[in-house]
Amino acid sequence: MDLFAPCGMNCGICLGYLRDKNVCKGCRNLDINYAKSCVNCIIRNCGLLKMTESGFCYECEIFPCKRLKNLDKRYRTKYHMSMLENLDRIKSIGLNEFAKEEQKRWKCEGCGSMVCVHRGKCLKCGAVHNFN
Repeated sequence: MDLFAPCGMNCGICLGYLRDKNVCKGCRNLDINYAKSCVNCIIRNCGLLKMTESGFCYECEIFPCKRLKNLDKRYRTKYHMSMLENLDRIKSIGLNEFAKEEQKRWKCEGCGSMVCVHRGKCLKCGAVHNFN
């Protein structure tokens, strides 16, 4: 659960998690070295999110909110990935099954590492990921 953000982001495919320096440990694992933008994330710090049992936005009374819709639009456009689809999937099949699907979807065919959603390629071997 630690590598899945409340908004539906799989932190395991994020540049911040996959890079070699100043590695982020995921949205739910804050420490003193955490990036200021992540600490101040409006979605992660949402008061309504704290009232959910699951810790995911899909359980919120105003799901999907404007902020989440904007984030989803940006990720669909730039990175070929949808936060809203991720959240729907987590809700319907559970986090464990979703994590298995994500592992298969984002696994590099070249070396077996995880592909970076923000770069569209494996940061270990450079293999480009086909989003189609």
